[in-house]
Amino acid sequence: MELDIMSGALELRAMQRQAQTFESAGFGTMWLTESGRTAFLSCAAAGLATSSIGIGTAIAVAFPRSPMITASTAWELADATDGRFTLGLGTQVKAHIERRYSSEYAPPGPRLKEYVESVRAIFEAFRGDEKLQFDGDHFQFSLLPRQWSPGPIDHPDPAIYVSAVLPWMSRMAGEVCDGIHIHPFNSPAYIRNVQRPRVAEGAERSGRSLDDITFVVPVMTAVGDTDEEMAATREHARMMIAFYGSTRTYSPVFEAHGFDGLSDHLHALQREGDLAGMVAAVTDEVLDHYIVSASWSELGGALVERYRDVAPTLRIMTYTAAEQLTSDPDVLDKWADVAAAVRGAG
Repeated sequence: MELDIMSGALELRAMQRQAQTFESAGFGTMWLTESGRTAFLSCAAAGLATSSIGIGTAIAVAFPRSPMITASTAWELADATDGRFTLGLGTQVKAHIERRYSSEYAPPGPRLKEYVESVRAIFEAFRGDEKLQFDGDHFQFSLLPRQWSPGPIDHPDPAIYVSAVLPWMSRMAGEVCDGIHIHPFNSPAYIRNVQRPRVAEGAERSGRSLDDITFVVPVMTAVGDTDEEMAATREHARMMIAFYGSTRTYSPVFEAHGFDGLSDHLHALQREGDLAGMVAAVTDEVLDHYIVSASWSELGGALVERYRDVAPTLRIMTYTAAEQLTSDPDVLDKWADVAAAVRGAG
């Protein structure tokens, strides 16, 4: 088992420096998010500056891009990184897709499933294994002249993961994808009891098993060797849980632990602009279901102990280390020790 790290996309030269830092610290894969900067360009910068660390999007927004554009980009990144690139896709939320990207959103689940299937068909056409022919309800592809194809590469097709929280998307991940990106707002019990069975159902539909699906699990941590350090990181995690929990779509993650109505309450407080009230609503009892708290020397073991049985094929990702390293570069050696502990315990 290895410890991965999530980071936002950066200015490209800064991205290269950060990737080299993460590689030197022993992280297994760096997963790049998409916000104000594109995940794909950051992956290119990171991949060209490193030689061993995995590179992936977590996630790239699918719908504003044609599957052909996404497939071509993933293909080039896989080639440039000697097969280290993983394509992670997600839907984003409706408002952003329709109002920020001016793209179609509905129906998000079936649309994303077809997106993945069409990307796979395009990969086959790039290799020359099959003539391009994909006829779906949302996407159709039938033209790929030789001069417009990148041609085969000396590496396997990029693995395709999707982000999922709720049952339909979790089943879809199991049916047509190589992996699933679990949402940062998670608990081992929710993954084990709610998501994993749905992923297994999907895998069974396509003649596969859970062993064929990689679970990438981002974990929020509170870590420190002093009371002050621990308190500061716990409060930061508490704010993130309040923010994510206010999205009522994610209410089942609260309800799995009996916190019925908490998501609605947080949503109402958010609409009132009551940030302090939101944070106060996430009590210690709530918080400790969704984060891992430990000293620096114990964090690696605590991560493995808490999450190792949630899936047969698992990657644990620190959701907070990149931000922490930006504000305090001196903790790099501590995170390197955590990464080594996870690798050793796995």
